[in-house]
Amino acid sequence: MKNYLLLIAVGLVLSSCKTNQQKDEKVVAKAAPTITIINKGDVDFDTYFVDKTMRYDYFHTGNATEEKFAVDKALSDGAWGGSKKILIDKLELGPYFYEVVDKESDILLYSRGFASVFGEWQTIPEASERWGTFHESLRFPWPKKAVTINIKKRDAQNKFQTIWTTDLDPSYRQVNPADIIHSEKVDVILENGPAQEKLDIVILGDGYSAKEMEKFHNDAKRLAGALMDAEPFKSQSKNINIRAVESPSEQSGVNKPHHGVFKHSKLSVSYSAFDSERYALTYDNKTVRDVASAVPYEFMVILINERTYGGGGIYNLYTTVAADNKFSNYIMVHEMGHHMAGLADEYYTSAVSYEIPQITVEPWEPNVTALFDKNNLKWKDLVEESTPIPTPWNKTEFDTHGYSIQKERDSLRAAHVPENIMEDLFTRQMNKENEFFAAEQYKDKVGAFEGANYNAKGMYRSQLDCLMYTRHQVFCKVCQRSIIDVIEQYSK
Repeated sequence: MKNYLLLIAVGLVLSSCKTNQQKDEKVVAKAAPTITIINKGDVDFDTYFVDKTMRYDYFHTGNATEEKFAVDKALSDGAWGGSKKILIDKLELGPYFYEVVDKESDILLYSRGFASVFGEWQTIPEASERWGTFHESLRFPWPKKAVTINIKKRDAQNKFQTIWTTDLDPSYRQVNPADIIHSEKVDVILENGPAQEKLDIVILGDGYSAKEMEKFHNDAKRLAGALMDAEPFKSQSKNINIRAVESPSEQSGVNKPHHGVFKHSKLSVSYSAFDSERYALTYDNKTVRDVASAVPYEFMVILINERTYGGGGIYNLYTTVAADNKFSNYIMVHEMGHHMAGLADEYYTSAVSYEIPQITVEPWEPNVTALFDKNNLKWKDLVEESTPIPTPWNKTEFDTHGYSIQKERDSLRAAHVPENIMEDLFTRQMNKENEFFAAEQYKDKVGAFEGANYNAKGMYRSQLDCLMYTRHQVFCKVCQRSIIDVIEQYSK
């Protein structure tokens, strides 16, 4: 008998037979059919959608070599706040990609690239030893008629291949069109026009008690200001809205396992994600999504009411930021580079949890390259004729200092020193980096500088320094352009 995954009100039921009742089910996960998707570009919104957001929840399960999907539920996530004009993702960033296709005509209606906690977990050693399950959501305009949803993933050549498909009928009785009734208080930090014509950012807070809501709002305004002071956000500010939504916790602070501090907070953010002391994530996707839906949003920031250095940024999922650290402004802007534009980390001397694969293909991230073809550099138009490719710099001396800082950092963390000592170390590191950069011949040029994306050899960044490389507050020209591309996709 063919098995179907059926969406019902109380959860997931695995059926082993095909009864008359099951023939009526309309939200079904199944093997991908062989169809030719017709991409006509951006379709007329009102022809295919109503002014409402559908949130399609599912479970993503697997290990280092396998992954499976199971439907959870389809529900309303509030009024549609995204663009009604730009529905097809032309940037195609991220390790995953999803498509919403009209079931009757096979016309592509909506698409977006994304990354996920599962996708990151799959790259760590733990995934080689056991299976993991994570809850995820896709958000798109509410379709008027039945659609097919395809999820794709990059293959070994970084080409998207379909790995799961599911049909969805919005009229099916288990699709819930009721809006969540919100009681959360909302603070509009920046508003430049209707949500459907702007890029919308929502800021949530975790580890803020009810008595600390004023601090949350102050932190949100301060860090939103830091973001908007950085280019290209500053020059693009007219295209951006920012709103903060309260989500008070029962106590102050969040979970910090490496420090022996264990807490429950409203959004369940925890340091030590993937056993990396500074990496802060939440796996409680449902709660986060429910709270965020109080306002229209495309991108999300979760402020952590902690001083301990840390945060994280996952493309098209969320950013986390330790609000009270001396370098919180940097964390905010750096992690938004990951979250909004899919930018790669350009550093390579810091320890990470991921298994670093052999470099065999050009990376999809817009700000790094394997330089397999230096004559067709992805940012070739920004390179001056007089700049050599690859571009020379005093890498040996710089790396010696970087690795010594990492060794000292690991030692201090193991000793659980006060956070101000760590902050002093980072300040000392920045000052020394400034000395190195000041003496470089090509310090202000766009080229191909070896060392990026956790690889000391064989991977290159576009400029000597960038906010994705060090804790300085300036994005390189390539990163700025990539961020502008995203802002325009959501605000035109």
